[in-house]
Amino acid sequence: MFEEELSFLRRMTKRQLAMQILNFVMIISSALMVWKGLALYTNSESPIVVVLSGSMEPAFYRGDLLFLGMPNEPVHVGDIVVFKIPGRDVPIVHRVIKLHDERETGKQFILTKGDNNQVDDRGLYNPGQLWIHKEDIVGKVRGFLPHVGMVTILMNDYPQLKWILIGGLGLWVLVNRE
Repeated sequence: MFEEELSFLRRMTKRQLAMQILNFVMIISSALMVWKGLALYTNSESPIVVVLSGSMEPAFYRGDLLFLGMPNEPVHVGDIVVFKIPGRDVPIVHRVIKLHDERETGKQFILTKGDNNQVDDRGLYNPGQLWIHKEDIVGKVRGFLPHVGMVTILMNDYPQLKWILIGGLGLWVLVNRE
């Protein structure tokens, strides 16, 4: 079966091959447009994230896919937020456990903690940092799909799997006759 697909690929004219490549580019650009549309709709730079650790169990497990929104309302104790620490790439999903509002500046100081952790997140923040701020928050959790994000975790843990998957999808698009 695989040899048949490869022989079909070899028999393609330059125009047919260009059309297949264009189809592949259209699929990728459509996915990017959907992502950007979700980001605009949810007012969040990252509308979907994957839980990477067990720190929020039993609320969320490793591999759960979280849907985020970033409303203009203030953050409340009990909200589950996704935030980024300046200078680090990986966002963190934890619950807000304490707030402090500074009246003079109107700034909100936020303390978070993973449900499955023994202590608050001050050890995760940058040295000397005791609170995070609203501008550090990527979004509030609005919903989730259990275990759907395991594919992302597997691709991060095994980079060769990512390239095999991308190559397989690219080959499938090229040899697809429709």
